Amino acid sequence: MVQAYILIQTDMGKATDVSTACREIDGVVSAEDVTGGYDVIVRIEARTVDELGKLVLAKIQRIAGIVRTQTCTVVHV
Repeated sequence: MVQAYILIQTDMGKATDVSTACREIDGVVSAEDVTGGYDVIVRIEARTVDELGKLVLAKIQRIAGIVRTQTCTVVHV
């Protein structure tokens, strides 16, 4: 299983809408509104890196209100 955190910047006032929409996507483990440089942090899981990439590109980044995303893949050292 591949896991990642997606750091999301949203349009003003859209953080709650974005986190709610993210929670409805298969593969999303959690989606939380946060303060600071990002507005929403999402944790996702997929079977492969390719599936993880497709989840981010085809589903998460298409949500209305998202301005920018940064994907941080979890590593186990």
